Amino acid sequence: MEEWPRIELIDDVRGNQFSAVIQRPESEWTSKSDQVTPQVTDQVADQVTDQVAREILRLLSMMQGEMSRAEIQAGLDLKHLPHLRDAYLNPALHQGLIEMTIPDKPRSRLQKYRLTAAGRTLLQSLRKEP
Repeated sequence: MEEWPRIELIDDVRGNQFSAVIQRPESEWTSKSDQVTPQVTDQVADQVTDQVAREILRLLSMMQGEMSRAEIQAGLDLKHLPHLRDAYLNPALHQGLIEMTIPDKPRSRLQKYRLTAAGRTLLQSLRKEP
């Protein structure tokens, strides 16, 4: 940590894990920004799509406003609650694509989920692709 202060530790108590985000020096990614080609853009879009599972894309595309777990489950036509949590909700929450409306009470009966700015941006970028 002392040698590289640009490390961010993210504690995900619900997922019983933590993530380490290590940022590159700005000079590595800002100096070549004017050399982006369509090929690079396509590669990045493919990588983003590969990183986001089909289940999460399906979840994001059907979400409208704030939705309860039951509404999401019905919208996805899923019967098995653990599968909804493991394949859809938890990964989307972990990637910051959706958020809870009551984050301090994850098990609240009033809990709802909504798209984050990152989730909306991802959906818009995928809709623009041919």
